[in-house]
Amino acid sequence: MGLAFVPTAFADDDATPQSPGVAVDAVPMSDAASPAAVTACGNFAQALDTAAQYYGDFSDSFEGSDYNDPAVQSSNQVGRTALRQAAGVATDSANTPELDPSIADPMRAWSADATKLLLKMALRIPGDSLNTTATEMNTDATNAQQACAAAGTHA
Repeated sequence: MGLAFVPTAFADDDATPQSPGVAVDAVPMSDAASPAAVTACGNFAQALDTAAQYYGDFSDSFEGSDYNDPAVQSSNQVGRTALRQAAGVATDSANTPELDPSIADPMRAWSADATKLLLKMALRIPGDSLNTTATEMNTDATNAQQACAAAGTHA
């Protein structure tokens, strides 16, 4: 159930996900990269990191357990919050003025799938369905990362 686009990390049980964001000069870029691509891809990369960290914690606690486990309940709540925030950042990134649609479209798709995943978690839907949505998110993330790379920056 882990997201493959970034390494899984663990969150504190009482942690509240921080809103992702990145300064433009914190993201390396080529001379050909547009400022819109650098900003959007950098912010999207932070959204991916945040989502993977907190969803990974949920996934690890859910493995071999169920939604009645207090650890799963806690990580589910924090994971959903992180996914909601990351989906918002992904949408904001996709809406960056002058961003090429080849970059924006997979970011929007990732945001929609992140929202779908957090809804499944809220409805306590079992693992196979979660895995399917996580796989869709991985595909969207890969597409966005490839588009960012083609634009001379990274996500």
